[in-house]
Amino acid sequence: MYATLRARAIQEGDLMAQCYRQSQEAYQRGDRALAKRLSEEGRVHKQEMENLNTSASAWIFRGEHHDNEVGNQVNLHDLYAKEAITYAEKAIEKAREQGISEIRLIIGKGLHSERNVAKIKPALEEFMKGRNIQAELDPTNTGVLIARLT
Repeated sequence: MYATLRARAIQEGDLMAQCYRQSQEAYQRGDRALAKRLSEEGRVHKQEMENLNTSASAWIFRGEHHDNEVGNQVNLHDLYAKEAITYAEKAIEKAREQGISEIRLIIGKGLHSERNVAKIKPALEEFMKGRNIQAELDPTNTGVLIARLT
């Protein structure tokens, strides 16, 4: 299900880019009316892409193949970095409200990312640093980031 949503989001992103490119070309030719129409069409595709990605991330996060929000552990694996930050922020807020001092964020190792380069880990580390949250990789599993909330 989420793969279909992601694929449709990619198609919408491609259509968005095409509209924006054609809008620029029309503008450079002096056809401002066409440029405006194409730009507006691009914004519609962008919104649809964002909606589809939001639906996909919700499906992934709440999907049957994930055990999310179990105790002090949250599975962020398979999400885009921006989505992982959103869910991590909510989980941290919830943990703090419950007086939990440590939360384990399952981030994966980046093995399924392009060129096996992790994207969630550096994004979450930057997010944590910006909020003065101490975070470190689990020494027994580098696919888990441990955030200390004390």
